[in-house]
Amino acid sequence: MIEAILHAFLLALGLILPLGAQNIFVFNQGSTQPQLVKTLPVIITAGLCDTILISLAVLGVSLVLMSLPTLQLVIYIFGLIFLFYIAWTLWNEKTQNVKQDNSLSASKQISFALSVSLLNPHAVMDTIGVIGTSASAYVGYEKFAFTLTCISVSWIWFIFLALAGKSVGSLDKNGKLLIFVNKLSSIIIVIVALIIVQKIFMLLFK
Repeated sequence: MIEAILHAFLLALGLILPLGAQNIFVFNQGSTQPQLVKTLPVIITAGLCDTILISLAVLGVSLVLMSLPTLQLVIYIFGLIFLFYIAWTLWNEKTQNVKQDNSLSASKQISFALSVSLLNPHAVMDTIGVIGTSASAYVGYEKFAFTLTCISVSWIWFIFLALAGKSVGSLDKNGKLLIFVNKLSSIIIVIVALIIVQKIFMLLFK
């Protein structure tokens, strides 16, 4: 049991730590919302999306997905367009508007969090593929503990990101630091997108 929990903790942490569209959005909302409680919609939505993806992975959806290269290709192409759009939006964010524009209503937080959580092919494929494959090594209570640990890491991480964003936002009165983070995030997302381009070519010409 302890081995399954430790395995899940390290695996989930390794998958969720890299800076991506989902993490950036949660952090930005933490930094721009006037109160921490107003980030609950994005935290809950991102947490539920990860919970669903992890649960599907453990239930064996990864085996189906990996056996359908055409479906993988569609996911990658659709997500690639979305990632380039996110990168372009972050890069062109203006300092004077960052505080106002990124402080979204609850409904907009939910819709955008759904997008960055479920339309990012790199995150979806990693979650379903890596966690699904790893979970197959366990059965019974060990598999349950593995799943619960992966889900818990996601929820704790999103809460931490919102708190970190709030701390940065309270210090960054003019929004310049957030602009720098957005520029850096845009570059990282483009790099992720280029990795996806490589995977698309591998699927097309393997």
